[in-house]
Amino acid sequence: MRARVYIDGFNLYFRRLKNSKYKWTDLNLLSKELLESGDTKELIRYFTADVTKRAGDEEAPERQQTLFRALKTIEGFEIHKGHFLSKKIVRPLVGQEKRYVEIHETEEKGSDVNLASHLLMDAFNDDFDVALVMSQDTDLIEPLRMVTESLGKTVVTAWLEKHSQPGKKHKKASSYIRHIQDGMLARSQFPNPVIGKGGFRIWRPESWDPCILD
Repeated sequence: MRARVYIDGFNLYFRRLKNSKYKWTDLNLLSKELLESGDTKELIRYFTADVTKRAGDEEAPERQQTLFRALKTIEGFEIHKGHFLSKKIVRPLVGQEKRYVEIHETEEKGSDVNLASHLLMDAFNDDFDVALVMSQDTDLIEPLRMVTESLGKTVVTAWLEKHSQPGKKHKKASSYIRHIQDGMLARSQFPNPVIGKGGFRIWRPESWDPCILD
């Protein structure tokens, strides 16, 4: 069956990869782990935004761009970018609710809307038989339901978190739920280095070395 993959990059990272040793993940290999053997992956759509330097982690943008370069070596891989919205907000201190502080809040905008839009448009255009969706965002439940019930497509939701179970709404809106296991991630790691165009070597960020993270 023709398959397309829809990945919310930040949802995947923060719910599954951030506190693991599997950040150097080849999303093509992981997709194959989650799809059936008879499914033919035709396109991966990856939804994300460019991160900026932040306190305590000034190398985050460099690591992200390195990952992007590795992901772009995957055939049939497209990156769709949203943006970050930064603003100052006032919030009470924990335990001192009468005292307020002004803080910077950064919110990623666009990934969930962009993912839903492409998922629905691709389904309407009959571009796939099976959609693999890597996101636990509850805002996607209605688009998932529309694709399965109204458009008659198969939707496989990849459950990202290790220590939680899918809720009733996710189960009802999806055709199947697949749990991302550590073994799947271990088998889905990029080599180090990844060889890009012209033989260019793309080295895994040093802080992502699984030996350091063990």
